[in-house]
Amino acid sequence: MSPDPVDAPNAPPDPPIMPSPQDPRIYVAGHHGLAGSAIWRSLERKGYRHLIGRRSSELDLRDAPAVDAFFAAERPEWVFLAAAKVGGIKANNDFPGEFLFNNLAIQNHVIDASRRHGVRKLLFLGSSCIYPRMAPQPLKEEYLLGGPLEPTNQWYAIAKIAGIKLCQAYRRQYGCDFISAMPTNLYGPGDNYDPLGSHVLPALIRRFHEAKVAGAPSVTCWGSGNPLREFLHSDDLGDALVFLMERYSEEQFINVGSGQELTIGELAATVARIVGYPGTIHWDPTQPDGTPRKLMDSSRLQALGWSPRVSLEEGIRGAYQDFLGHQA
Repeated sequence: MSPDPVDAPNAPPDPPIMPSPQDPRIYVAGHHGLAGSAIWRSLERKGYRHLIGRRSSELDLRDAPAVDAFFAAERPEWVFLAAAKVGGIKANNDFPGEFLFNNLAIQNHVIDASRRHGVRKLLFLGSSCIYPRMAPQPLKEEYLLGGPLEPTNQWYAIAKIAGIKLCQAYRRQYGCDFISAMPTNLYGPGDNYDPLGSHVLPALIRRFHEAKVAGAPSVTCWGSGNPLREFLHSDDLGDALVFLMERYSEEQFINVGSGQELTIGELAATVARIVGYPGTIHWDPTQPDGTPRKLMDSSRLQALGWSPRVSLEEGIRGAYQDFLGHQA
């Protein structure tokens, strides 16, 4: 009797399951960060199965040879470039060289490796801080480079502008289908709550929670409380970016925002209420406010058929539960 093919010593291995054009191999750079993890969740919800991620301890995106070897081995067909060195006003002010150099290195290596290794499509994730400090509101894509940047985050902004321009240049010179999206202020599961490196919303969550636990009668926050800000839940961002990857292919970058804004003072009061902090909020005007107003015009994205789903109230409640989980 002939041996069963499964047991035959010389039986060829089963061929690898190759992704179809509709289910490509997808590398999410920064997949454990706030934006990257949201992209990953959105891809999973939509049924994409061939997802690739590496922690920074496994792949240092500042190391060009390591990035090249990764692309040669994994052969991703789509790339979401959400990896970056990020932080709030204080971190940007304190470490300008790190913010500029590291972000330039990360994005240059990933974008160029994507070109050389035949990536079919790449989405570069920027930031609303790319716009001039005193640009007209709401912020339209064509306002880029129309005036001076906000000094407190110019180092990060300059790197992101360079990333946009590199994607545009590679599209023009090499025909690469590389697109860019600029999100507004993000928050959600997996946010950074470090008191020295976090953005305003997670910083407020931590500040009011600690004051509540300590029974502090008041909390002092930076600035005047008057600047206006727009916030987008990270899961809304993840869905928007997958939507763009599937449907958008233009040189012009595209804004991703919620379309709703409130003052930092109103945000602080909302966070304090959700956290359950009953004390007084004081403001320290000797500390920087940052850009006075920063509302994105997301009409181009909305015209394509996308809109956000998570309300700010619902999102902050979920973010606070996420913070509590990190404290356990």
